[in-house]
Amino acid sequence: MADLTMITANLENIHARIAAAARAAGRAPADVTLIAVSKTHPRAAVLAALAAGQAVFGENKVQEAEAKFPIPGAKLHLIGALQTNKAAQAVRIADAIDSLDRARLSDAIEKAAQAAGRLPELLVQVNIGAEPQKAGVPLAAADGFIKASRARFGAALKGLMCIPPEGVDPLPYFRRLAAMADVHGLAVRSMGMSGDFEIAIAAGATHVRVGTAIFGVRPARDSGNASLNLT
Repeated sequence: MADLTMITANLENIHARIAAAARAAGRAPADVTLIAVSKTHPRAAVLAALAAGQAVFGENKVQEAEAKFPIPGAKLHLIGALQTNKAAQAVRIADAIDSLDRARLSDAIEKAAQAAGRLPELLVQVNIGAEPQKAGVPLAAADGFIKASRARFGAALKGLMCIPPEGVDPLPYFRRLAAMADVHGLAVRSMGMSGDFEIAIAAGATHVRVGTAIFGVRPARDSGNASLNLT
């Protein structure tokens, strides 16, 4: 049974911290969207967060997301690395796919969108730290891929997403992603997780991804893949 009281209190705390960070950066708190990352947590936890006023959620895996969504009043972001053979499912259930990072995936999403008659919002994931174990378009190819994605998907391409390296100051990486979004005229910058979202807001994040600080510690089975640690 999901703990509604705990989730409500955690959401209030995170929203207060987002508001304080935004004001400290001279920004409006309403300009920052909280994505509550519900991966590995049950549908009941999503419903509890929804009852507490949270409307935007993030899931890593398509199969897990299908077991929880759609939920009336909830918006689903798929934030994990997406396999091309899961594109049709992703297009069918997601409001946003935040991990576009290669031409083959663009092909698969375009084909699936034509078949489904709907195209989710899209973010290009940039491998901002040039880390071989992480997903994301390589930095050297990012500008060209972003331009090609914008030409292909038009207004559905909303912005960029990144995961900075662990154990270092994330601020330069956040600033680099924000600058890249500025160059391409993209409004959305999804960056910042439970441990660094306030720094990301100072650098211009429009979306922050927070899971553990809302829903609690995940089962141990979810701790294996650094490339999927998106909160």
